[in-house]
Amino acid sequence: MPYVRRTLATTAAAVATAALLQSPAQAAVVPEHAIIICQSASFYANYDSSSGPTGFLRTLPYGDKVGHTRGVHPVYNGWAATFDFGPNDWGYVRYECIGGYGSW
Repeated sequence: MPYVRRTLATTAAAVATAALLQSPAQAAVVPEHAIIICQSASFYANYDSSSGPTGFLRTLPYGDKVGHTRGVHPVYNGWAATFDFGPNDWGYVRYECIGGYGSW
């Protein structure tokens, strides 16, 4: 029986660790409502620390409804994990292009 308890404890620890390592797309924090404040902003699927943003998805226009929770969702070298509420997907956009928090 001690083996079973130890195995369950190890499994629970592994699940807790995996929850902490989730990508922004799987984060439990609901993104704070914001908009794109640049004339347009490139939206990328991922961010690679060695080469920058990767996997261009689309261009977001001024006023596009997005989400980013300051201090919670990651920002890498000025690229912020951002949720695009239109198609409901995550990606990365320049941090300075996000503003108008709580405007909608």
